[in-house]
Amino acid sequence: MLPARIKHNTRRAYKEREYPRHRKWVRGHGCCVPGCVQDIHDPMTIPIEAAHVRRNTDGGTALKPHDKWVISLCAKHHKEQHRADLTFEAKYKIDTRELAIEFARKSPYRFEWESDND
Repeated sequence: MLPARIKHNTRRAYKEREYPRHRKWVRGHGCCVPGCVQDIHDPMTIPIEAAHVRRNTDGGTALKPHDKWVISLCAKHHKEQHRADLTFEAKYKIDTRELAIEFARKSPYRFEWESDND
């Protein structure tokens, strides 16, 4: 017979990693792919999304990375990034991890997660 199942509060773990204001600020930028013609001011273009970078970050199996690891990608490039992160970076000659670090460093909302670490 199996032992009793352990209940984990996974929602709390996710909540401590979510910063909606930072994601919204990131979505206010254009697509990070050089030459992408998506215009954030034109409602007819593909929307900009906050794409989580998974390579060498704090995510894991079934655990989305902290919101400080997001970059701005149009929906088309976001889908492509999800399919193959390293291939995506090589194809467009970008380092998504470095871009996420730059977004986090310049975010007006970085104090939210920095104060959580105190």
